[in-house]
Amino acid sequence: MGWGGILMGAFIGLSGVGLMTAGVIWKGRAARPFAASRARTMAQREYARNLQRAADQVISVARRSAGEGEPAIVTVEAVVRMTRERYGYAEVERPHAAAALRRRFEHWRCAADCVTDAYG
Repeated sequence: MGWGGILMGAFIGLSGVGLMTAGVIWKGRAARPFAASRARTMAQREYARNLQRAADQVISVARRSAGEGEPAIVTVEAVVRMTRERYGYAEVERPHAAAALRRRFEHWRCAADCVTDAYG
């Protein structure tokens, strides 16, 4: 193997290391945006998504625990509590939880077998 092969191997090796380094740097940027407004937007979307997940979970638990022929009782406070406990939010606004519960209540057509205080 001559000098040409050694140089070609070194070039390929250094190119691979450079690409891996660039990938690590770019991946970090995608996960944590530098713009504060973008970070806020992402946090708001995650908050809304977690509220909806909590509402889905509360509806599911209420339906499973309701007795035969009884309506499932789904409360806004249960959604607030689930969001705090499961997703670790210190502050969960009741109007946000109520809006998420109303959306999921209508999505899952819960009016047939559930009652809620989200509309009050």
